[in-house]
Amino acid sequence: MNIQLYSQIQPQIHALIIPVWQDTNLQASLTQIAEKFQLSDDDLQNDFKADFKEVLFFYVSTSSEKLKKVYLLGLGKPAGSIEVLKAFRYLFFSYKAKLPAALGIDLTLQASANGINYLENIINGALLGGYDLNLYKTNKSDSYNFFQANPSLDLYVHQDSMTNAEKAVSKGTAIAETQIKIMNLGNAPGNYKTPQTLATWALESGREWGYAVTILDKSQLIDIGAEALLAVNKGSANPPVMIVLEYKPDTITASQKIGLVGKGVTFDTGGISIKDSANMHLMKSDMGGAAAVLGTIELAARLQLPVHLIGVIPSTENSVDGESTKPGDVIGSYAGKTIEVIDTDAEGRLILADALAYIVKNYQPDVLIDLATLTGSVIGTLGYVAAGLFTTNDTLSSELIKVSEQTGEKLWRLPMWDDYKDDLKSDVADVKNYHGKPFAGAIMGAKFLEVFTNNHSTWAHLDIAGTAFTDSEYGTQKNATAYGIRLLTAYIEQKI
Repeated sequence: MNIQLYSQIQPQIHALIIPVWQDTNLQASLTQIAEKFQLSDDDLQNDFKADFKEVLFFYVSTSSEKLKKVYLLGLGKPAGSIEVLKAFRYLFFSYKAKLPAALGIDLTLQASANGINYLENIINGALLGGYDLNLYKTNKSDSYNFFQANPSLDLYVHQDSMTNAEKAVSKGTAIAETQIKIMNLGNAPGNYKTPQTLATWALESGREWGYAVTILDKSQLIDIGAEALLAVNKGSANPPVMIVLEYKPDTITASQKIGLVGKGVTFDTGGISIKDSANMHLMKSDMGGAAAVLGTIELAARLQLPVHLIGVIPSTENSVDGESTKPGDVIGSYAGKTIEVIDTDAEGRLILADALAYIVKNYQPDVLIDLATLTGSVIGTLGYVAAGLFTTNDTLSSELIKVSEQTGEKLWRLPMWDDYKDDLKSDVADVKNYHGKPFAGAIMGAKFLEVFTNNHSTWAHLDIAGTAFTDSEYGTQKNATAYGIRLLTAYIEQKI
């Protein structure tokens, strides 16, 4: 898509989008629009309320021979960054068969003047509106599609906003393009996505954007003693990997070292503790944490953020065969601790245990954040609205929650009290991976991971099981959201 900035409407556009806030100025804004396009003010006031995702279009007769149609897009109230993004994503996705290839967005009117503050999100949403979930369909529609028509998108902003607008467009474009790559990865089925797929993705991204990628293969994992990751992998024909990414630009002098760890189970049957078949097809999503780490580090490198990032992604399938780890087995770990495997479907915490211990020992990050589609329990607690945040560090919690409120990738803090520790005690090993009780499942997952952080003082665990894969306008089933990329990037930018 060719995106251009102008201070006044250009004669070549065929349609115009005007975002409208549902605020105290709504009536005056609609009056201004009615006067500009020679409409009945009363009719416009009656027909359009600027509700969230509300779309009203009308044909116009102007001095321009080409401008024939105007879309009013309601942003509702209050309109935060995620609402703006979702409204534009909805409009561009839902109307892609109708939007002309020469299109404009007007942010100069009173109704849309706040849009300059959200321009990054407007561009992010508009580009995400072109996402195509039909990844493997052979019968693709040949009907008109705005995104396939070599479109041009003109943005109209006041002249004194031009410099900031250019930066916002560039950043919004970069975020959307990375998110789309990550969504494709997340939506790929298990037969198209193995641990090696994630490794190849990382290597290609590292070469393109200039950061280091090291892949530890099965033999190297054996050498270093990543026994928990290897134990989960025993039932799979596809070998495991540990992906290590490091982004450290030459421009930084002194900076906090931020460590990111992401769960990369490319398909999860549950192992011997096998899952119910009804929703097992959705377990291609169990690498949502890995996806967030891959996307964040690529985006940081693409934006050339002056920060030192380390990413570690343990990746495997959790499959079933005669070699599979069994409930009751005792396994080792990179940290040297023994683990009694009560439930083989609590495998994500096992591979994260090795990754957390690895990054702490070898890189000593100042801040450590892991992300994982870890438990169904967090969905029972928070639904598909927010991810669970677990940390004993109040400052880190406040920083992450503040950022989540800005980006709209919501977090809710849950307790990490030591009252829960006794439920992890094992009679035969140092710790067990599951407490076997029908409550506090997400908390127990976090408490288990805590054991392998070497008491890191600035560590947070994000359980993103409900937010990494959820319903959207893209399809009839849950699909990948690229959750965490905007959240982590915004957090990193605040730490610079």
